[in-house]
Amino acid sequence: MAFIKSSIQGLSKQFNEEGYLLLKDVLSADKVARLNAGIDEILAEESESLSYNIYNSVERHEEIASLIDHPSVLPLIAQLLGYNIQLHISHLTVRKPNPDNVRTATNSFINWHQDGPHPQFPAINGLTPMYYIKVCYILSDMSEPNRGNTKIIPRSHNHVYQPDSDNVREELPDEIQICAEPGDVFIFPQNLWHAGAPNHSDQTRRQLFLGYSPIWMRPIDYTIPSEGLLNNSNPVRKQLLGIISENPFNYYVPDDSMVPLKQMLQSNGENSKSIV
Repeated sequence: MAFIKSSIQGLSKQFNEEGYLLLKDVLSADKVARLNAGIDEILAEESESLSYNIYNSVERHEEIASLIDHPSVLPLIAQLLGYNIQLHISHLTVRKPNPDNVRTATNSFINWHQDGPHPQFPAINGLTPMYYIKVCYILSDMSEPNRGNTKIIPRSHNHVYQPDSDNVREELPDEIQICAEPGDVFIFPQNLWHAGAPNHSDQTRRQLFLGYSPIWMRPIDYTIPSEGLLNNSNPVRKQLLGIISENPFNYYVPDDSMVPLKQMLQSNGENSKSIV
């Protein structure tokens, strides 16, 4: 794994200003291969389609579940959201080549949007605050545009914005496509305007999104995580799976003993370290 010396504080500043981060070589080639092998197993259980949206994907394979508390990513997420956090969503997306822009029930391309519920999160003076953050693990060659890449409008989380068109096949003046290699990681808040570009290539796009939110929010994937996930989890991962107390009030005001992520970060001195 290649390490780029970037301080968490510096990355936080860039994230807050630009609305996204692209971290290189977070996953080793071996880890990418094992994740893709796991995804092959998952897709073998699904009906044939041009595109797949598989939620609660941490339940589907242990290789995906292992990313919940990835040591090169979790300290940064804790810096951005605080230590009282949980896994909010685990969403596997696969987009096969689709040069004719065929629409499918599983959304072979996604129009411009901010993530959130319906109706949307409340806005303040036209701006939607940050409620959760998504970590996108790139698992296929996305080094060129129009391979199903994620499209974004940088800084659109910090000013009132409305796209001129919701048609993702049209290029907007300020848009960029996230071009990255397998093993890279793209991080963005739910209030950044983004979309899914068409896949006009001869390659299948594979991206895995793990989202994190304050633990007092309802997660998207489940009400209670499965015993299988919990039995294989250490205290930090149990926190990230949303299990800290039988008293709901503690999700808003937890004792330190209930949020082992805080102790882990303090004991490791992560706030002063560099990460990939």
